[in-house]
Amino acid sequence: MEVYSNENEQVDALKSFFAQNGKALAIGVIIGIGALAGWRYWSSHQDSGSRETSAAYQQVSTALDSSKPETLTAAAKFADSNSNTYGALASLDLAKRYVDNNELDKAAAQLQNGLKATKDANLQAVLNLRLARVQLQQKQPDAALKTLDAVKGEGWTAIIADVRGEALLSKGDSKGAREAWSKGIASNASPALKEMLQMKMNNLPG
Repeated sequence: MEVYSNENEQVDALKSFFAQNGKALAIGVIIGIGALAGWRYWSSHQDSGSRETSAAYQQVSTALDSSKPETLTAAAKFADSNSNTYGALASLDLAKRYVDNNELDKAAAQLQNGLKATKDANLQAVLNLRLARVQLQQKQPDAALKTLDAVKGEGWTAIIADVRGEALLSKGDSKGAREAWSKGIASNASPALKEMLQMKMNNLPG
């Protein structure tokens, strides 16, 4: 399974994080069923130090290029030096590039570091979902299932069900996968996501 396949119907990567008038305005987590407004909590408290951190994050994030190791090194240094949401965002971006390079162990490590750096539940959910997908690609379904247990919030029900079904199917548990995807279909998900889950169920053996 490709970790970043069907991104328009599953969890998309964090698209942008930028400062305007000293305020970070966006954590754009695109789920294919709408946008997660994770940016709202920054709107009232940005000081000059955080503006500088935001600008530094923008710089390393924009420069990231999987074919240029020096940009990965710079992003890793930034993430290690910032135990805050900016550092977590850098870890998320960096993990994507490591997946591009098929360096899954490094991707998982970055996502785990990002989880330690932020206390925001929405960003933690994205990091955990990404980590679960990486663990699936590492052929570690049990670890992926454990990671999914850390994702909280009704808004994630269908996405969790999607990944959980993939993990169970990889363990040979077709019944469990069907039950997981059925739960996703029964949730308050978008028609597109429900259709994708139904297609997966239709392709199950038996």
